[in-house]
Amino acid sequence: MSDGYFRHPQAIVETEQVGRDSRVWAFAHILPGARIGAECNICDHVFIENEVVLGDRVTIKNGVQIWDGVTLEDDVFVGPNATFTNDPAPRSRQQLAEWPRLTVRQGASIGANATLLPGITIGQYAMVGAGAVVTRSVPPHAVVVGNPARIVRYTDEQGSRMPARSHSDPDLSRIEESSVAGVTIHLAPMIRDLRGNLSARELGDGLPFQPKRYFVVVDVPNREVRGEHAHRKCAQLLICLRGSVACVVDDGSQHEEIALHSPEIALHVPPMVWTVQYKYSEDAMLLVLASEEYDPEDYIRDYDEFLVEVRK
Repeated sequence: MSDGYFRHPQAIVETEQVGRDSRVWAFAHILPGARIGAECNICDHVFIENEVVLGDRVTIKNGVQIWDGVTLEDDVFVGPNATFTNDPAPRSRQQLAEWPRLTVRQGASIGANATLLPGITIGQYAMVGAGAVVTRSVPPHAVVVGNPARIVRYTDEQGSRMPARSHSDPDLSRIEESSVAGVTIHLAPMIRDLRGNLSARELGDGLPFQPKRYFVVVDVPNREVRGEHAHRKCAQLLICLRGSVACVVDDGSQHEEIALHSPEIALHVPPMVWTVQYKYSEDAMLLVLASEEYDPEDYIRDYDEFLVEVRK
């Protein structure tokens, strides 16, 4: 033990900022400016540069290099040989005046041999699959795989797949409550006829508010993600008129994935709920009714900002 933490005799630890009960194993090298939290586990052959911050209980497996500009928050896991980068256009013997920030939020996991490009954020409890090449920021709780990395599903804090609520055949009008505060699913059966089918909703019977505008989302590449924001005042009603789309709703403490695959299913999202839409089918057509006129100041597009506001 040294200064309240364990340092292997073959480790080089130049920084004095290492938290209590952390462990630094053989052939790891930590430069003087780095800050290491408590109860971290830094395995063999890890290199940590100066402008690096590690939170508490961070695990870094063998063969990882963490360069200037990288922050790993509490409870982050980094698998063996994962690669962090900090220069979008590197040249020999040329250095940037300021390094782009790369942040991995609390509880996120980075798989073995994954590569993370500069200037991105990996959201809370997100999971980056082994060998993935992450070229842009990853939303909280998202699971991404591939090159370039794409979202394939969402997960909870324990890493389990987030189950998707689905309705195969709404046979009567009803309202179901979500586990997310204020979010409701409004079911209204289709009126079927030989001449064609009809779906209708009226104020007070399927429409939870008087709409002031609408917009339609179409022709989304099926791996792309839309939404990723909350509204301070505006409520929305989402109806998939054709095809299918998955919607993740999050109130800052609970989150749920809800499948929209028929006009019989309408998702009511009140203000101060974070929403993400993904898994668009090729023919998906999503209708969104809004309770307010468009106001760019009503949007919260940063998840950390959303958490601060919702917890007030």
